Amino acid sequence: MEITRVLDAALRKAAAVWITSTGHEPRLVHAHWRADALWVISGGTEPTLPGLADGAQITVTVRSPSTHSHLIDAQAVAHLTEPDDETALALKTARLNTKPEWDVVYRLEFSS
Repeated sequence: MEITRVLDAALRKAAAVWITSTGHEPRLVHAHWRADALWVISGGTEPTLPGLADGAQITVTVRSPSTHSHLIDAQAVAHLTEPDDETALALKTARLNTKPEWDVVYRLEFSS
């Protein structure tokens, strides 16, 4: 099965994922699935993600939103980006309990 279909199904309800970058412990981060990529924010009022940089190879671990059991580990490449207005709004509204401000946005792209 193509990885984006698995991720699409898993991330429709998951609001957070675990991200592991080389040399760093896994970090739980809020994320937003959009256009076959995972968007994460770092810095500002959000946690800084050590090891996450443009071009970094990372592992994304997704857990079931209902049972919290492990669903999938997927390899991704981080791309530092400036989100368009629609994506920025989606990132802000996805965080229901806070009004996030961030220093950087990464688009995590998965290989099929």
